[in-house]
Amino acid sequence: MIVMKFGGSSMGDGERVRNVAVIVGSFAEREGTPAVVVSAMQGVTDALIRAAETASRRDNGTLHRTIAELYARHEEVAAEVAPEPERGKLLAEVHALIRDFENLCSAIGVLGELTPRGLDAVASFGERLSARLLAAALRREGYTARALEATSLIVTDSRHGTASPMWEHTRKRTRAEVLPLIAEGTIPVITGFIGATPEGVVTTLGRGGSDFSASIVASSLDADEIWIWTDVDGVMTADPRIVPEARTLPELSYAEAAELSYFGARVIHPKTVLPAVERGIPIRIKNTFNPEGPSTLITSSHREGASTVKAITAIKALSMITVEGRGMIGVPGIAAKVFSAVAHEGISVLMISQSSSEQNICFAIRSEESARAIAALNQAFAPELAARNVDRIWAEEGVAIVAAVGKGMRRTPGIAAKLFGALGKAGINVISIAQGSSEHNISLVVSDEQVEDAVRAIHREFDLGRAG
Repeated sequence: MIVMKFGGSSMGDGERVRNVAVIVGSFAEREGTPAVVVSAMQGVTDALIRAAETASRRDNGTLHRTIAELYARHEEVAAEVAPEPERGKLLAEVHALIRDFENLCSAIGVLGELTPRGLDAVASFGERLSARLLAAALRREGYTARALEATSLIVTDSRHGTASPMWEHTRKRTRAEVLPLIAEGTIPVITGFIGATPEGVVTTLGRGGSDFSASIVASSLDADEIWIWTDVDGVMTADPRIVPEARTLPELSYAEAAELSYFGARVIHPKTVLPAVERGIPIRIKNTFNPEGPSTLITSSHREGASTVKAITAIKALSMITVEGRGMIGVPGIAAKVFSAVAHEGISVLMISQSSSEQNICFAIRSEESARAIAALNQAFAPELAARNVDRIWAEEGVAIVAAVGKGMRRTPGIAAKLFGALGKAGINVISIAQGSSEHNISLVVSDEQVEDAVRAIHREFDLGRAG
């Protein structure tokens, strides 16, 4: 059994939706009925959220224009993908869903507030629309297909925006509803990204969460593989826009994939790997627009003799926050206080580095969160600042993390020397360094202006453009 997930770029317009239907249908004929998970059409989730935000500000002009665009875009695709006999029915379903969204925006406008619960309800409409469109496109190609809303399958906690599945309930519901459809040859087209609490309140799994949805469904169904269909030929050794000679990696371990996704590789959602690891389900990354092209298989195994560094990735637009002071030396609890203050603001720390003398702690966060982090730290360390135990708390803006990832780096001497030698030859100034005890990655901070040069220098030094 295969669970396939198609992202927003794969579902960008009517032609692309029909292309997805051909891919799914052809697989069903050759290998058997897959389960399919879909994202909203490209750009739709952003449009839905934008409309709800304008509703909360009572900006009715912008709201009505956005809703009109949603109607026009989905009507056009529905007319293109639906079989002639059911075109009217599909258009009626599309209209009903967008009217429900419009009514929700009206309620948000009356309240003048967009709550996390309301935001999840708003964001769910994109997938609910796209699942119906793809199911219709499959029927047009001659296959039996049915759209399913994950709100009846994936049971989650009530953390709106970043909900987590309740595994036992989710497994039971998913198997009960999906397995009979597959057994009878009906292709289930399941909404990605969304779930619901036990009480039926809509939740979302976080942006990019359709990958996570596919992994949850695959885990529940004991699938053989998860196929993530995207707009690139698998996972590449680097971003090909930065490194033209970058190539597709034929295989990765779960740990390597998790490191790459965490450090900015736009291939799979970071949470996707977790259910797959627990069930031992391989993940294959394929290109919707080049289905016969190269792909990447992600498994638990790691080939002995595989290259030490496999891929280079980067996250830009970051800030490096530093807490420093001679009075911090040997004082217990300083690090705990730093990260408690940041966590209280809901800020995710991407990388941490501490001097061996304990005179400073620095960490990287996204630039838009810098001001909040500094304010929270100044408040938390007000007594220490007054007593001069902490000298200053400051931010270096406009930095980026570059991460070199590879399971083969473990216990291989000389990797760091080779990496920093390459950066030195390229004239790259390294601001901060971190390496985890797993030795699966070396992360370093450089300026935004030098990040692309750093990626190219490391890629060239480790000869990653050459097929292994």
